[in-house]
Amino acid sequence: MKNQYLNRGKVFAVAPMIDWTDRHCRYFHRQLTGRALLYTEMVVADAIIHGHRDRLLGFSPEEHPVALQLGGSDPAKLSEAVRIAADYGYDEFNLNVGCPSDRVQSGTFGACLMQTPEVVEGCAAAMKKVATVPVTVKCRIGVDDQEPTEVLPDFLARMIGAGADAIWIHARKAWLKGLSPKENREIPPLDYELVYRMKRENPNVFLGINGGIDSLEAASRHLEVMDGVMLGRASYHNATMLTGVDEKIYGEPAQEPDWHAVRDAMMAYAERVMADGGRLSHVTRHMVGLFQGFAGARRYRQILSTDATRASAGPEVIAAAFASVDIAGGPKVQVAAE
Repeated sequence: MKNQYLNRGKVFAVAPMIDWTDRHCRYFHRQLTGRALLYTEMVVADAIIHGHRDRLLGFSPEEHPVALQLGGSDPAKLSEAVRIAADYGYDEFNLNVGCPSDRVQSGTFGACLMQTPEVVEGCAAAMKKVATVPVTVKCRIGVDDQEPTEVLPDFLARMIGAGADAIWIHARKAWLKGLSPKENREIPPLDYELVYRMKRENPNVFLGINGGIDSLEAASRHLEVMDGVMLGRASYHNATMLTGVDEKIYGEPAQEPDWHAVRDAMMAYAERVMADGGRLSHVTRHMVGLFQGFAGARRYRQILSTDATRASAGPEVIAAAFASVDIAGGPKVQVAAE
């Protein structure tokens, strides 16, 4: 039987990124693409069970489709977190088996779980048992001295057996000791071919690829083989890229971004956030990566990085930042050095 997740067709996703893909970031990204799947930051199951649920799980309806990424290694706690979060209306629950940071390892979840696939199998099965939306897993190809060609097939088989609807694979190993999270995104070599082979061997399972993908052109090439493609920092630091997703990935009619509409939506959103006790900078810090390559982009970044942090700053700072950009001129053509 073909996995029903595959009925969605090709999927472009913005990766879960700790401290970055919060609800304000996702609302902003949704102004740029109507189709991309957006992921939350990782939220620890214990925090959901014992913490401030609305603060941890609340999001705007405009963010759909949005997936909640969970961290944990206790099946009972993860299933309880899924049960609680279900009331918030997420479109997917994702289990983090890829983050290599020390603070994640200390909680016995993230990439270190690649060493105990039977634990992950139990977690995924427990989540699947109570979820009414897809349950997915995000993993690495292996950790430390593991041999990915041996570890990854077994891991995928376990996830499939547990009922996972999709597996997103970061095509690098993670080194749990000796490398920082940043180094773990850059130093271990990418092995796209191994991930491609996993897809060829599992044609009826949704498999997505992540790691080192920095353009929609590269994303499209991966989608010739894979079911999904996930971009992280490239789409955050160059958010203008997201305006091409609906056309280039999903085949929607080409149209110029309505930058005035984006500006007005973000000003209105910032006003609501501030009315609820938030700060303008909580919103604008995620917008700095817009307009790369446009004349005036540097001034745009300066305004959002300085003026927006002042105590008296209001939504009009967003208008001033947009006004500093030569939007009509479009991005400048980058000429490659010979």
